[in-house]
Amino acid sequence: MASAAEQLAANLNFSAFAKAEELKKRIWFTLGALLVYRFGTYVPLPGINPEAFAQAFGQAQQGIVGLFNMFSGGAVERMAILALGIMPYISASIIIQLLTSVVPSLEQLKKEGEQGRKVINQYTRYGTVVLATFQAYGIAIGLESAANVVVDPGWFFRISAVITLVGGTMFLMWLGEQITARGIGNGISLIIFAGIVAGLPSAVASTLELGRQGALATPIIIGIILLSIVVIALIVFMERAQRRLLIQYPKRNVGNRMFEGNTSFLPLKLNTAGVIPPIFASSLLLVPATLSGLGTTGDESSWLTTVTALLGHGQPLYMLLYAALIVFFCFFYTAIVFNPSDTADNLKKHGGFIPGFRPGERTAQYIDYVLTRITVVGAIYIVLVCLLPEFLISATGVPFYFGGTSLLIIVSVTMDTVSQIQGHLLAHQYEGLVKKAKLRGKRR
Repeated sequence: MASAAEQLAANLNFSAFAKAEELKKRIWFTLGALLVYRFGTYVPLPGINPEAFAQAFGQAQQGIVGLFNMFSGGAVERMAILALGIMPYISASIIIQLLTSVVPSLEQLKKEGEQGRKVINQYTRYGTVVLATFQAYGIAIGLESAANVVVDPGWFFRISAVITLVGGTMFLMWLGEQITARGIGNGISLIIFAGIVAGLPSAVASTLELGRQGALATPIIIGIILLSIVVIALIVFMERAQRRLLIQYPKRNVGNRMFEGNTSFLPLKLNTAGVIPPIFASSLLLVPATLSGLGTTGDESSWLTTVTALLGHGQPLYMLLYAALIVFFCFFYTAIVFNPSDTADNLKKHGGFIPGFRPGERTAQYIDYVLTRITVVGAIYIVLVCLLPEFLISATGVPFYFGGTSLLIIVSVTMDTVSQIQGHLLAHQYEGLVKKAKLRGKRR
């Protein structure tokens, strides 16, 4: 059965889009906000020598720094004011969401609806400031430890660097919230998406240049292209996959009228967590590198340096932890965004039931049973998408942009944004039909 979005896509025309003024304003606002973000990735951090930093970055970009650079939209390689990117906010979100499952007061706030969510969002902002401060200080210390990168090392540079980088992260957090509220799509996801897409042309050019120089064989380049196409097709198929549970509603009397019973479906997405698991996992794997940067001037940091090396991009320990964290966050985030008990209670209140299962607790158990099993499939799918290309990257030295994580983010965010655009168009067309119906009624 075709979904509403699919039916709309089939009947969509440019005239409907041209008449949707509110939608066009939202799209222009989103594009303008992303343009401001891209501009910020080119404003350099005060007090550094760009040439010396570029040389130092060229020696370290193959490690986890390269992954950090991808998520920041290239701001790290230019050491821009937005070099920290949005990752501290994502890390703070992970911590707060974990605490909501452990701390009773936070769990109660979560149940208080919109007001509780506002308080939790405020706690997330505070956590973002704390994490960004630590990471910014680690970057400042790391810059000072590199030869000739900082023009005037000392506390003045450290404080100014921390203030600038933390301010950049808070600005991105605010910008993402504005895109979500006044634009199209999820603002935080779109910021990460814009950063990755901005690096795609240079990644393609560098890969082709490696082929021209003979560093990469032509069959390998063709294999990379084919693998990317296969991964994209798999992502599209799996992100659209659903397990639909049949819901039946019995006959009911409303006043003197009898309404026939009908049926509907409860759609359970195969990948309920979306792009959150690989983003969360990548964010946590950046923590050792940050801690290592905080202690680069002392001998006590040797064990952190070892851990950071073991967690380098493409290393076996990195692959293992990355897969484990993805699986964990698939189940964790699914449990946060979908509560079988609440769904079963809502069905019971409206008289709906799943054939063969008693309304209430038994229905909740069945929904949880199905959700757990499709989440297993979804987790395996995300692990395969994110890790299979990683083995190719570690073997051939292809840029990070061809990794499974980047492809998953690009395709998923694109699908989500297009779906929201279609939803706005559908709402606009519905409003137009209602207005026409009212006008006809007045004429009669």
